[in-house]
Amino acid sequence: MKQLLPFWIFTLVLVSCQSNSKSEVESSRNTERLEYKRWVGDIDFDASMDSESFVLCKDKFYTYQYFNDGNGMEYEGEKSAILSAFESNYDLNIKGQTGRVRIRFIVNCRGETGRYRVLGMDKNYQEKVFDSKITNELLRITKSLKGWRQKQVQGEDVDYYQYLVFKLKDGRIEEIMP
Repeated sequence: MKQLLPFWIFTLVLVSCQSNSKSEVESSRNTERLEYKRWVGDIDFDASMDSESFVLCKDKFYTYQYFNDGNGMEYEGEKSAILSAFESNYDLNIKGQTGRVRIRFIVNCRGETGRYRVLGMDKNYQEKVFDSKITNELLRITKSLKGWRQKQVQGEDVDYYQYLVFKLKDGRIEEIMP
């Protein structure tokens, strides 16, 4: 009888550890897939704001950051061409509209852009909503930029994230980064 006691204890522990049903496990796995992104800042397709005609060449798990290849921002005519586009097309001056506006987007392997996201912040990097005239104009000009270069990682064309940050003082552009 003493020899059977460890067997019964082991059986009892084993049975108690298998309390989740198959449907509970599948449900928790599905929730995890919906709840978490690969990286903070991944831009998922949103039908309310994104064009269906913009498609990634790879799935979202292969979208690189613009700096992953070590070449930094790549635009035909370099940063001076971007600065020129904004200097000649942006002319707003709205008091109290000071801070930074970041426009982040994806450049696919064909050099096309899409999935634009706008974030405003004050001088203390706290979220701020800017006058829509400013954000709409910055977004319009950013979308009109057609010189984004294709990138390659290990000899393969890739999709990548890009961003522009506009430092504003009273609605006027003081600096464009990166």
